[in-house]
Order: sequence, then C-alpha cells, then structure tokens
Amino acid sequence: MSLYFVKGKGWRYDFTLKGKRYTETWFKTKREAKQTEAKKKEGIQNPEVQMIKDATPIDMEFLELINRRLDYVQEYNSVRYYTNHIYAAKRWCRLWSKMMCSEITANMIQNFIYRQKKSVSVISANMQLTMLRAMFNFGMIDPRNWISNNPTKGLAFFPVEKKVKYVPPIEDVLKVINSADPDSQDYLWVIACTMGRVSEINRLAWEDVHLKERYLYLYTRKKRGGSLTPRRIAMNKRLHGILSRRCAERDKDKPWVFWHRYWSCKLGEFKEGPYIDRKRLMKILCKHAGVKYFRYHPLRHFGASLLDHQNVPIGDIQRILGHENRKTTEIYLHSIGNSQKDAMDILDEKFEKTEKKVGNKAVI
Repeated sequence: MSLYFVKGKGWRYDFTLKGKRYTETWFKTKREAKQTEAKKKEGIQNPEVQMIKDATPIDMEFLELINRRLDYVQEYNSVRYYTNHIYAAKRWCRLWSKMMCSEITANMIQNFIYRQKKSVSVISANMQLTMLRAMFNFGMIDPRNWISNNPTKGLAFFPVEKKVKYVPPIEDVLKVINSADPDSQDYLWVIACTMGRVSEINRLAWEDVHLKERYLYLYTRKKRGGSLTPRRIAMNKRLHGILSRRCAERDKDKPWVFWHRYWSCKLGEFKEGPYIDRKRLMKILCKHAGVKYFRYHPLRHFGASLLDHQNVPIGDIQRILGHENRKTTEIYLHSIGNSQKDAMDILDEKFEKTEKKVGNKAVI
C-alpha cells in the first residue's frame, strides 16, 4: 500500500516507479493524497503529456482555496489572526463561494472593498484587501500551483488618516485595575508590568516563569514565518509578588498562569483552558471606573511611554515589547523625551539672542 496515515500529521504517499522512489507529505485527506499520487505517476509515465498540462493555466474552486488558506493560517499564525480570517471568509463566501478562482475579477474585489469602506471603515476595507491578496498569493506560490492569477494585483489601498493612539493616564489605569476582581487585577498587572500582548499573557505557562531568577518568557507568533518565538522579560517587584502568590495557590494540574472553565458549543460540554480573548472585560471595567474606554493594547503604549519618559534606551524598550523593527517601537513612544525638550530650548535661546542683536522684540 502506497498511502499512509500518521496521527497528528496527515496522509502521505510513498511509491517506487522505474527504480526510483517518490514520496510527498502531509495531506489533509486520503483522497487528496491519492489524487496527487495519481498525477505524479502519470507525469512520470507520460512526461510529454505532463509538460502540456503544466503549461496550461490551472484553476480551483474559490471555496477550496479559502479552506486551504484557513488551514495554513490556523497552523502558522495566532488565534486572533485566524479568527479574523474566519470572519472575513464568511463575507467572501456569501459573494463568491460557487465560483472558480479565475472567475473572480479585480473589479469584483474593488467593488467589494469599496462597499466595505462605506459600510464599515477604511481600515476594515484595507484589511480585507490585505487578506485577499495574501490568500491568492498563497494559491500561486504553493508548489502545487493551485491557481495562476491574483485578481488583487494592482489594487491600491485606501489612504488612512493616522491619529495618535489614545494612551490612558496612569490615574485611569489604576482606577480600572482597582475596580476589577482579584484574579482580573492580577491579569491586568501582569500585562502592564510585562508590556506583553494579550495572546502572550494568555499562553503564559508556569514552566516559562522563573521566580528564583526573577524572569519569565513570553512567546509570540508575530515573527516572520509564524514561528512561536520567545523573549525574556525581567520581573519587577510587583510582578514577582503577584506570580509568587499565584504559584503558591495554583492548581498543579493546570499548566497555565491564567485559565478558565467554559462551555464548548462545539463539544457540548464544559472545558478548562487558557483564555483566547477577554473582549468584554475592559469595557465593563472602564464603565465601572468611570474612565474613557481603552482596551489591553494601550497598556503596551502606556508602559513604553513611561519608560521613554524616564530615559530608558529605546533598544531596551524595543526588546521588552518584542519588536523586530525600531520604527515600530517609536510609534509606541508618545511622550516627548528630555533630549527633544533640550533641543527646543536651545532653539528658543538662539532666537532670543538673534532678536537682541537686530534690536527686534518678539511678538507673542
């Protein structure tokens, strides 16, 4: 038998023809493995026919491309990124699920993102275009060359009016944390003290916490290739105290620092596991605290701005935030550093000296 199934990986084919071995892995279904194996054998036995087929433009159903792309995103990207693709795919399916990829034109996609811009927002429209472009590129660059054309090629993104992101004052942050229950207080303090992303804090496990050495590891998929990449974060006094207490009180059967018990609609039973996204928590806490609504991400901006204000080198801030690009870190720094203030004071002094020399008085 030339088809094999490996648990946790999928199907593979493995055969020998004309004294040479051929194998390919991992297919989601046996049918897909069998079809690919048959094409491979046909290409070996009839190379001239295969050359003609390879030169012929290929195509596939749009719904099939979506499912393959979703499988890939689920495997290589974050849960939130995958969830965003699920929501987007539902919109695409309502329009084009019964069509072949070659039947979807640039005009159809352009009209779709125009409607998205009008009914939702510019940011949403640009995000839809980004995901569609990535999906069609995925179908083209795959070794099996599922499709031969990307209809999004040449479509431009809408211009965006960039605004300074809201960073809550320290008083509002403290009000929100103090209005939370003890477990949620710990959760928010860990985010604030590590400046970690929510997904990183949700997957934080006790094996990544080193209380004696006073550091922990946070893991992110926001790197090239989607690999789960660690970075080391030093613990301050407050963070060490919170994690030490939770470690002493923890259920040793649970590997996560923060977890919950929830009802799984898919399985029809209660399950225990780490949080995925606590969307409603901040809205409730901000309302109770009587402050302007903000989510978790501004806590990263908040912490970065405080460190920058205390003249912490931007390289250190970049490593704490887990950014590969220094320019990304600079976006987070909303405070005006002392060096900038000193530079503006020098400019002011130069103006005053020049005005005295020419005998003019500045008009304010």
